[in-house]
Amino acid sequence: MSPSNLVLLEGGPDDLPQVWPLPSGGCSEPIKIPRHNAYEHFEFAHRHRTLHGESLPVYRWVYRTYIAE
Repeated sequence: MSPSNLVLLEGGPDDLPQVWPLPSGGCSEPIKIPRHNAYEHFEFAHRHRTLHGESLPVYRWVYRTYIAE
C-alpha cells in the first residue's frame, strides 16, 4: 500500500496501529474500526503530519460504540 493511501491515527486504544488505510471516501469520511465487541470512531483532524517523508492526514479518536447482539 502506498503512503498516499494511509492516514495516521491519534488517540484511541493503545493496541491499534498508528497507520491505517484511508477510507474510500477520502478525508471527509470518518473511519470506523472494528475492535473486540465495539467500533472505534476516528474523524479527520484537519491537519497532516509527516511520516517517513510523506504528508499523511491525521485522524483523531472521537468515541467508541458497542456492537449490539
